[in-house]
Parts: sequence; structure tokens; C-alpha cells
Amino acid sequence: MRLVISASSLGTVFEWYDFFIYGTLAASGIIGRTFFPAGNEVLQTLLAWAGFAVGFGFRPLGAVLFGYLGDKLGRKYTFLVTITLMGVATAGVGLVPGYAAIGMAAPVLIILLRIAQGLALGGEYGGAAIYVAEHSPPGRAGFHTSFIQASVVGGFILSLAVVLIARFALAEVWADWGWRVPFLFSILLLAISLWMRLKLSESPVFKAMKEAGETAANPFIESFTYPGNGKRLFVALFGIAAGLTVIWYTSMFSVLSFLQGPMRLDPTAAQLITGASAIVGLFFFLFFGHLSDRIGRKIPIVAGYALTLALLFPLFWVIGSAANPGLAEAARRAPVIVSGPACRYDPFAAKQIDECGQLLDYFSKKGIAYTTSRTPAVTVSIGRQPVADTSPAGLDAALAAAGYDLTPIVPPAGNIAIIMLAVLALMALSGATYGPVAALLSEMFPSKIRYSSMSIPYHIGTGYFGGFLPLISQYIVARTGDPYAGLWYTFAVVAMALAVTAWGLKETVAHAARRR
Repeated sequence: MRLVISASSLGTVFEWYDFFIYGTLAASGIIGRTFFPAGNEVLQTLLAWAGFAVGFGFRPLGAVLFGYLGDKLGRKYTFLVTITLMGVATAGVGLVPGYAAIGMAAPVLIILLRIAQGLALGGEYGGAAIYVAEHSPPGRAGFHTSFIQASVVGGFILSLAVVLIARFALAEVWADWGWRVPFLFSILLLAISLWMRLKLSESPVFKAMKEAGETAANPFIESFTYPGNGKRLFVALFGIAAGLTVIWYTSMFSVLSFLQGPMRLDPTAAQLITGASAIVGLFFFLFFGHLSDRIGRKIPIVAGYALTLALLFPLFWVIGSAANPGLAEAARRAPVIVSGPACRYDPFAAKQIDECGQLLDYFSKKGIAYTTSRTPAVTVSIGRQPVADTSPAGLDAALAAAGYDLTPIVPPAGNIAIIMLAVLALMALSGATYGPVAALLSEMFPSKIRYSSMSIPYHIGTGYFGGFLPLISQYIVARTGDPYAGLWYTFAVVAMALAVTAWGLKETVAHAARRR
């Protein structure tokens, strides 16, 4: 069992490292500056997150393809293929020349490689989770599969660690080519993972099915025609996958982007704070996986959703107040108000069409919160004081005079502790909703269509609701000028997930033995 868990979990860590390394560097702006057209920082950031979302968007197709193979050919060989595809695609990202060198071919190649990563990830998670679940003795599946859930966090932590080490070791050439090293590092991770996984035997449940001639003729079709599976797929998608994934990405990627962007933390400090919190937060995934073996899978998930709705905004307010108290105080004392007859702002536009939109674009790029009002003439006031010179230089001077210090900072130790406690609270909510899920989804579906039935809703939910979270939330922030406004996306998805789960999820622990 140790070999089963360690080989499956390490492979999952490495695969999610490959997938997250793009997001880690996108949050710092390197991906946008390197591979997408120059001239608009907000647009570059949105395009970089769009590339992040594309990988998630293709995860459902990977789930269909590799789910079919997993139910027909076996669990082991399918996730050997997925991890190989992921490792090769990730190394490829590190080899693509930048936009300055090859023009539009750069973003096209990046998108194609992100598609390959999405396809690979669509087959990886289901295979690893089912493989561990089908090896687990009765009453231990929640704990054993929670290591797979924790491995997702482990991939994020490893991506941060490698970026920090590479940036320190290659400081002089980091912006030029050093940032490519973390992508190329995936070749080593691929070799280790293949070596470990080749030692594994096939799942005993799958071997028994194959010997008895009970494998599905067409797992994809049977996933939708098997009696009662339609409702189970609906609940797994909208109640489980959608909810848990937006909480997880909010607790990690949204926090990291929030600290490095609007809160103006030094990037290294932001990554260390987020990474350290994630390491400690791994405990929650294992704890709630173990707890679900005792009290069931549904209780911690429903409770986690309800608490997320109550605590999401307060926890981020705590993070914002502690991260940069001076900036937070300046925003309270001297709010920015942009007025005009019709302030239209399009974050995707290379150039705004009117003066008011250009002003909003300026404040959005700076990460400064603003509000708008309708007046006959275009004006800007900071702390109720009109700004006469609305050129970028004049606005810079007015912000500085009002106490807006936009220099990246490292918070005091006490404030760092407060931030970490708030992030750990978010990680606890993620652990409650994510820790029991691999066991839950494995138990929800019959063994002969388990790989397909589990992977399809999981990757549609995580791919679309979660994968597009950074893009949608950043777009909402850019349009509203409120650094907290993007959290409404998380809130809405979790509210939907809570309603669906409370209504449609049946406890699976009592039925686990029968479904095996």
C-alpha cells in the first residue's frame, strides 16, 4: 500500500507541478511579457490567464479520451501515458521562443502546449485516485486517497519552491532565460515518476473485471446510460467538482495574485508566505480524508461550503489589511473617484476609446481601487481633492501626495503571521471540501465505468469553473476597480455547489463495499 500511495501521489505531484508552473509564473507577469503582444500590461495579464484557462478547458476532453482507455485497457498503463504527455508538453513551454523573436507563433505554440497539458491532466487525476481507492482496504479509502488530494497542493508547493530556488540561483539571468529552467526541470520529474510507476501492478478491481469479462463495451456511452448515473454525474459536476475547485484556486492562486498585485508585496515574500501556508495546510487534506472514513463524505463537504460562504470575504479583508496596512489606510483615507459622462473601460482593448476609460486603465494597471460616478466632465479626485493634472506623471504625483506608496514591500513578522493564519483558514475550508473527494467519487460510480464516470464531471467542473477563475476574477477586478470584487465569482459557484450537494449527494461510505 505504501508503494501504491507513494508512486501514485508523487506522480500526481509532478503532474500538477507541470501544470501549475505556468500559473506560478503567470502570476508574476513573466508569461504575459514573454509570449503575448506588448503595450498593455493588463491585457498581457489577462491573455496569460486565458492561456492558463485553455489548459483547463481541454481537461474534459482528456477525461473522455483517457477515461475510455482506463476503463478498457487498465488504470496503470493509462496514467503512464498521461504523465509522459504532460512532462514533454511542459518542457516544450520552456523551449518556445518569445513573442519578440517569433511573433504570433509564440502564443500559438504556448496555447497548443497548454492544450496537451490539459489533455494529460484530464486522464491523470482519475487514474491515480481510482488506483489508490481500488487498492484500499474497507474503511481506509478516505485517508489513503487524501494523499492524492494533498498531492495537488504538493504540485503547487513544488512549483513555488523550484521558482524561488531558480530565481535565487539564476538571479542575473532570471528575466532573460532563467525562468525557463523550472519548465525544463519537468524532464527529471518525468523520469522519476515513470521509474516509480513502472513498478506498479494493475488495479486488482480492474484485473478481476477483465478476467470475468465484465469490462464496459463503451465506457463513455455507458456513463450516461447506466441506471441512476445521470443524477450522479450532475451532482459530481455542479455539486462537488465546481465547488471544491473554486475554493482551492481561491485559497492559492487568488491569494498569490492578490498579494503580488493590489497589495504590492515583494514577489518573493508573497510566494514564500503562500507556499509556507500551503505546506502547513496539507495537514487539512489528510485530516478531512481520514475524518470522512469515520463520519462520512458528505458532512465535511457541506460544512466546508457553508463556512466558505460565511468567511470568504472576511478572510480576504484580513489578508488585505495585514499585507499592506499603509496602502489599505491610504485607500480608506483618500479614495479614488473617476467621474465622467460615460466611463467605458474594456480590459481587453489595446487602447481605451475615451479619456475616462484611459483613466480607469491607468488605475487598473496600478492596482488602485477606484469608484466611478456620472458627471458632465471627466474628473479625478483623490481624497475628495480634484486632480488638475491627469497625465500619468500628474496622477503618480497625486497618489504619492495622498499616501499611496506603490513600492513592493515585505510586511512585518506579525503581519505575516496574520496573513498566514487567514490563508490557513482558507486551506482548512479547501481541505474539508477536497480531502474526501477522491474516495467519494470512486464510491459514487460502478467499477466498470468508474474511470470515465468519475473523470468526466470532475474535469468539466474543475476545468471550467476552476480553470477560468483567475481570468474571470481578474476581469471583474479590472472592470470594477475593487480588488475584492473577483471573490463574488467564488461565492456564487460555492453557493450553487452547496445547494446541489445538500439536495442530491447521497452518503457513499455505506455503499463503498458494494460498489467495489
